[in-house]
Amino acid sequence: MGRGGSAADAGEGVMATDFLWSYTDEPHASRRKEILARYPQIRQLFGPDPLAFLKISAVVLLQLWTAIYLHNASWLKILTVAYFFGSFLNHNLFLAIHELSHNLAFSIPSYNRWLGIFANLPIGVPMSITFQKYHLEHHRYQGVDGMDMDIPSSVEALAVTNAITKSIWVIFQLFFYALRPVFLKPKPPGLWEFTNLIIQLSLDASLAYFWGWKSLAYLILATFVGGGMHPMAGHFISEHYVFNPDQETYSYYGPLNLMTWSVGYHNEHHDFPRIPGSRLYKLKEIAPEYYDNLKSYKSWSQVIFMYTMDHTIGPFSRMKRKASKGTETIKKEE
Repeated sequence: MGRGGSAADAGEGVMATDFLWSYTDEPHASRRKEILARYPQIRQLFGPDPLAFLKISAVVLLQLWTAIYLHNASWLKILTVAYFFGSFLNHNLFLAIHELSHNLAFSIPSYNRWLGIFANLPIGVPMSITFQKYHLEHHRYQGVDGMDMDIPSSVEALAVTNAITKSIWVIFQLFFYALRPVFLKPKPPGLWEFTNLIIQLSLDASLAYFWGWKSLAYLILATFVGGGMHPMAGHFISEHYVFNPDQETYSYYGPLNLMTWSVGYHNEHHDFPRIPGSRLYKLKEIAPEYYDNLKSYKSWSQVIFMYTMDHTIGPFSRMKRKASKGTETIKKEE
């Protein structure tokens, strides 16, 4: 494993000019195999979360009710409620969609897609079906150059070089996260994407028509602020940004896991993506020796602060690896 580029590495106090390049496979597949060999009972944790539908429905209905309730509110009140309340609900739904992309609500994949479209409604922008396509590739090809769209583009990395530009990037990171695949690895939309689009636009239009634009604006604002300089959005950075050159995935063991489908258990999630968030803590309890010695976080807000203020850390602080021959074949076929 090494760092490319001509700049000195982080240890010398200079921001890198290339990604960290690994010449080994991603660590999760081999660790999964080793853990299962030692603890075969972990397979009992696999499978859908039976409460997923109820949890998602409660948040969707609460957020839509809030949007309607605020239809005549002042813009200051809408922004305040969006940041301190609605942002937590919409980010919860974003991570519910993440859970559904792994088919962890129902055993039948199409049911998970329909529930994802439903969970998408308060987010305001259609994204659930498209997210699934790219997110599963992030798991299958973690860090692979040209395949893993979770990694910032070189254009982003070259433009974001100091605390000011990093702060702006964090505020707008949802836009980069959503638009990056469109420019770097576009996929032709299918029937599911059009279904997601039509249902979402119908909900948006209905809100605007019956209750006014402020209701719709509240939902969009809640999505935007919740994905930017916000405690819950710290997981975007904490999961795979390399603060320690010996580790490329990091877990978070703080209270916000209760609101984020335990996405903070991120090493555990990548090791066993078939285990729902509600049971990932059990994995750590069964096999603590595999996780207790890994570096982890207790505060996502602290992660955002460290990322913004540490001049040695930036979008280049991600692990990448060259595509294997098999990966290149798949890439050509797409």
